[in-house]
Amino acid sequence: MSNKIIAFQGHKGAYSHLSCVRVHPEMEAFPCETFSEAMFMVVRGDASVAMIPLENSTAGRVEEIYRLMPKTELHIIGEHFEPVNHCLLGIPGSKLDDIRYVASHPQALAQCDGHIKELGIEPIASLDTAGSAAELAQSPDRARAAIASSLAAELYGLDILRENFQDKSGNTTRFLILSKDSHVPTFDPAITYMTSIMFEVRNLPAALYKALGGFATNGVNAVKLESYMASDTMQATSFHLDVEGHPEQRSMQYALQELGFFAKNVRIMGTYPAHPFRYRKDTLVE
Repeated sequence: MSNKIIAFQGHKGAYSHLSCVRVHPEMEAFPCETFSEAMFMVVRGDASVAMIPLENSTAGRVEEIYRLMPKTELHIIGEHFEPVNHCLLGIPGSKLDDIRYVASHPQALAQCDGHIKELGIEPIASLDTAGSAAELAQSPDRARAAIASSLAAELYGLDILRENFQDKSGNTTRFLILSKDSHVPTFDPAITYMTSIMFEVRNLPAALYKALGGFATNGVNAVKLESYMASDTMQATSFHLDVEGHPEQRSMQYALQELGFFAKNVRIMGTYPAHPFRYRKDTLVE
């Protein structure tokens, strides 16, 4: 049963749900109340994989995920970039002129603030985008609208009054696909790979600089570095590092060897093909 389930956090129709449908349409997308619940479904074997957001181009990183990853020992087997297309949704038959209030997650409301003000409607904060769509469907009111995905409109029987309702284009969320088992692909020189690494630096002068030096001297491109407190004592800082490379490459082997000299608790969380979104000509992903 578990090999047919992909877990995600949020209501049905959330952008995480939409990502599940795009990446694994053959699986049943299972909604969870929390990120922890979705991830531990995979740990228990109740789901094959989980679709978890790590960062958003507008809102930044999802810090909770960095704290949860060390507790689960799950493996990253893929990444997915989902462009956020906010839709203004109304009950069937409603029109823009009818709308007086709009509900959604505060982040979505902020991203659509210009258009909300342009229409002269009042924003109402909700727990999430899809949840606001579900509430609208349960209590239909021509004066009320919701900001959510096109999938939410389809699932809850709502009309799309306006697509691309966000003020700026390019808002994108990066998701990680997590599995209980490691699935390191065999190296293919025609494919660009990402490797995600978690580590702590030793208590030495310039330890972080030295730990990362091996990637620089061996020509391995580091595309992301995040720091976070690994414990409640605030005495140990952990790092999440994404690099372009595969452990079978000699340059990566040298870089990882040098990382081991100056870091501790080094863990390769996963190696997976880089998503094509990273290399779109009109997109710069840091």
